[in-house]
Amino acid sequence: MLSSDRSLYKILIVDDEPDILEFVGYNLQREGYQIAQAENGHDAVTLASEIEPHLILLDIMMPEMDGVTTCHKIRQETACKDTVIAFLTARHEEYSEIAGFDAGADDYIRKPVSPSVLKSRVGALLRRYKHLGVDVESRREHLDLALDQEKFEARIGSERLDLAKKEFEILWLMTEKPGKVYSREEIYRHVWGSDVIVGNRTIDVHVSKLRQKLGQRFIKTVKGIGYKLED
Repeated sequence: MLSSDRSLYKILIVDDEPDILEFVGYNLQREGYQIAQAENGHDAVTLASEIEPHLILLDIMMPEMDGVTTCHKIRQETACKDTVIAFLTARHEEYSEIAGFDAGADDYIRKPVSPSVLKSRVGALLRRYKHLGVDVESRREHLDLALDQEKFEARIGSERLDLAKKEFEILWLMTEKPGKVYSREEIYRHVWGSDVIVGNRTIDVHVSKLRQKLGQRFIKTVKGIGYKLED
């Protein structure tokens, strides 16, 4: 299962067109992903080795080093052996797809692509990464509170809490950085995503129900801003 906390996932976008970098980066950053960008293949290889991204979106037609060659070089890096690589390309020729798959690509995303399709495809590609068994954080502990994201299970000490899915996801988000104040907009973006419209009242109701189940000592209201988990 793909973690509900998208900030766990690093995506490297590689394209020599600034407009494409801006479009793809903006839409994925809004979803909460960690974004890195490179404008050419040489920088992409170096950056991939440094940050070890979960997913690389890679243009094929680039000067100096094309996407196929870049993909091949990245696959030679031990740190990127499990990274999912998808070509983001306008090219439709069969030979380019064959060359890409031979170089180690996992998939293709066609240009132009709408924001909704882009986000859907990225989510599917990251689920593929998860299925490889790569170690993405799935358990967190804070004070006597313990969360298991894969089981959607929460406990205080030995007592299991009966949380709804969205309640768990809000709590999972807040345990990432205890003491950090999360605005309602930030909670909405991480838990519901940008394709679903919910009001502040919906978030307040979910937090209220969480407090009923957790007790009053965990989640604190920061007036006029949002909520935080006591550190």
